[in-house]
Amino acid sequence: MAASKRLVVSCLFLVLLFAQANSQGLKVGFYSKTCPQVEGIVRKVVFDAMKKAPTVGAPLLRMFFHDCFVRGCDGSILLDKPNNQGEKSAVPNLSLRGFGIIDDSKAALEKVCPGIVSCSDVLALIARDAMVALEGPSWEVETGRRDGRVSNINEVNLPSPFDNITKLINDFRAKGLNEKDLVVLSGGHTIGMGHCPLMTNRLYNFTGRGDSDPSLDSEYAAKLRQKCKPTDTTTALEMDPGSFKTFDVSYFTLVAKRRGLFQSDAALLDNSKTRAYVLQQARTHGSMFFSDFGVSMVKMGRIGVLTGQAGEIRKTCRSAN
Repeated sequence: MAASKRLVVSCLFLVLLFAQANSQGLKVGFYSKTCPQVEGIVRKVVFDAMKKAPTVGAPLLRMFFHDCFVRGCDGSILLDKPNNQGEKSAVPNLSLRGFGIIDDSKAALEKVCPGIVSCSDVLALIARDAMVALEGPSWEVETGRRDGRVSNINEVNLPSPFDNITKLINDFRAKGLNEKDLVVLSGGHTIGMGHCPLMTNRLYNFTGRGDSDPSLDSEYAAKLRQKCKPTDTTTALEMDPGSFKTFDVSYFTLVAKRRGLFQSDAALLDNSKTRAYVLQQARTHGSMFFSDFGVSMVKMGRIGVLTGQAGEIRKTCRSAN
């Protein structure tokens, strides 16, 4: 009797595990039989595009992040909507670039495997390949997502460069991500550009008294003030001065020296877990950062996915079928 009970319990445990895996629906190699060339096709499009325009890598990474944090990783950020009412028209998304790379990848896939690969999976693959093209980490991308049909500008509520650590942690926890994921994914700021309007208050009027943010290194603040005058709305700033076109570990060294560009970067020093990670990577020259980044990207890529019969496989990424 005891043995049969154990057998039943074991079977139930396996059923639960199987159900859990199926409910997620993602796996590495999802298209191994239906479109085995998918990764090679996408990689070629990305590498060719980034040879011509390497600075597009950061916006592509940010595009995947912004997609996953609104309605889940369902490609909703790619949809064009009448009267600019889609996600891509929201203020935080206006600086995104590289939509043509998604279009070109999808078009190439449709020639070989029509109606098979989702736009949300294309975006997940592109985010990885763009980092590899910038000498950054590689990781195995889980696929099997399906595409959403809804994209609404009013649903865009993303973590902000102005957020404090409490707000950042809460926003990430709401998506199933922890403090380590927050600090690791913030390391994506090793590439790309910011702009002066995002820094004006931090440099000139942090508390409303004409002062600068005391958490910002004073020498670095002086250099930034030379580049950004109070009324400057256009000048671009390197997120990681000196290597903003290369995915490397120097971001953590800068944050440890209080030279992170945004308030959200500086905020990583205000929590014991995120601070410990910053200081560890700065001290060890990012010994674990590349592998950690891949793990956190996979976790982020699972947020709110549509799988199975949910959603659709779009014919083109800018419009629902």
